[in-house]
Amino acid sequence: MLKKDASLLVLILVIGVVTAYLNPRFISPINLSNTANLIGLFGLYAIGAGFVIITGGIDLSVGSLFALLGVVFIDLLTRYQMNWGLAVALMVLAGMAIGAIHAFLIVKMRLQPFIVTLCGLLLYRGIARWYTDDGTAGFEFGQSFPSLEWITTGRTYGVPHSFVVFILVAIVMGIVLHGSVFGRYLCAVGKNEEAARYSGIQTGLVIAAAYVIASGLAGLSSVYFVMYTRSISPASHGNFYELYGIAAAVLGGCSLRGGEGSVFGIVLGAILLQILQNLVNLLGIPSSLNFAVMGAVILIGVLADQQFVNYRQWLRGRRDDAALARNAPPKDAGA
Repeated sequence: MLKKDASLLVLILVIGVVTAYLNPRFISPINLSNTANLIGLFGLYAIGAGFVIITGGIDLSVGSLFALLGVVFIDLLTRYQMNWGLAVALMVLAGMAIGAIHAFLIVKMRLQPFIVTLCGLLLYRGIARWYTDDGTAGFEFGQSFPSLEWITTGRTYGVPHSFVVFILVAIVMGIVLHGSVFGRYLCAVGKNEEAARYSGIQTGLVIAAAYVIASGLAGLSSVYFVMYTRSISPASHGNFYELYGIAAAVLGGCSLRGGEGSVFGIVLGAILLQILQNLVNLLGIPSSLNFAVMGAVILIGVLADQQFVNYRQWLRGRRDDAALARNAPPKDAGA
């Protein structure tokens, strides 16, 4: 995994240097700060998406979840005037509860993750549109939450707090994935769920924990997106955002077959994705091609992963052949 991460880091540096050469505005403080803010916003839930992908699953409901939790969060602050700290906690808990429902349907009811989360994508957006009567939810004129705004949209020495929170969450999740028994179980389940079950791992709980973590991070992300946009149109807010998370995880080395991935790789994937988006804007490429760029990035990432797997299998075969040759009995020279 270290080789993948190193290669991705080199690619980011090369693209950054080329972009800066083509358009010096790329390295301007304001552009770097804005790009870091977007990295934080999209990277925060990409970590959760990576955890799910490592188990061999997928979550397509994130964008619609942003719309639903976003309009509820705004309503709690404006109509019910709830304390913002409690409202944020409720959004995280609501996200975790939705993740638990996904896990129940996947683990206990034996439904495919693709089907469960695809239904969630449709269901949550539909509820959000019904909740607002298909209108736009937003803060009232002049309404301000200084502490919440400082935490979510504030900047210290030009560094966005969303990026700081993203890095802190990445450190914690990195310790969980790479330095805990749960992390090892997560990779084992993704690599071969049946073998993991026979070895005594409670695979259902491990998979459920991955979906709860992912949706909990999505709940936290929804708060950051609300404070960033200040208003939400449920019909469009969060559209295709799940693909950004999946793309960042795949670019970061998370195999869609499961069993492989690193948090550092996901961080690099989120950075690379936003640099590519920034490159599209700075070079005057039509913004309508953003999704085309993202699709191409996912395709290239999957192709690279497949070629890496093929190379490892070829290399393993060569080693096995060499070992057999070394252990083969010598030919009878006296015959």
